[in-house]
Amino acid sequence: MKRRLDKILVVDLEATCWEGEPPAGESSEIIEIGLCVLDVATGERTDTQGILVKPERSTMSEYCRKLTTITPEMLEGGISFTEACTLLVEHFDSNRRTWASYGDFDRIKFRQQCEDWGVPYPFGRSHINVKNLFALQQGLSQEVGLQQATALLGLPFEGTIHRGVDDAWNIAAVLDRVLFRRG
Repeated sequence: MKRRLDKILVVDLEATCWEGEPPAGESSEIIEIGLCVLDVATGERTDTQGILVKPERSTMSEYCRKLTTITPEMLEGGISFTEACTLLVEHFDSNRRTWASYGDFDRIKFRQQCEDWGVPYPFGRSHINVKNLFALQQGLSQEVGLQQATALLGLPFEGTIHRGVDDAWNIAAVLDRVLFRRG
């Protein structure tokens, strides 16, 4: 299968979470796949969306609701994790494109949930860890959070932190600046 290098899929996941340990019998699962498509030639950010995923093996805690601003009512209108993975492949050609996330959590979480649930992994092998790349490019002694990265680049942080769709939008801006030095 030939890779497509015209666009980078920037992904940010939100998952069920708790202040402490999860309730008995529950485990963290993906509830939002934030996505922003970065055009390699122009730096344009398009196809931004938050794919809401109905949790099947956990409940939404008050802590998670406050952190992400995602409510259980919003998730009622979501799709299954399997449907979300199919959407990524069919609509975004995710298995043939490079994808990026801010840190390794998203890559590891996606792969783990696919394995645990028996769902085909929707991405190819080409992944960019923007958090690490940014720290290296900036000559930092350690990786920094997304809001700090946008501030260091003089970029406004747009939207709500810990909302996948907004984080993906901001990560795409950081990635464009780091890779192409545009803006």
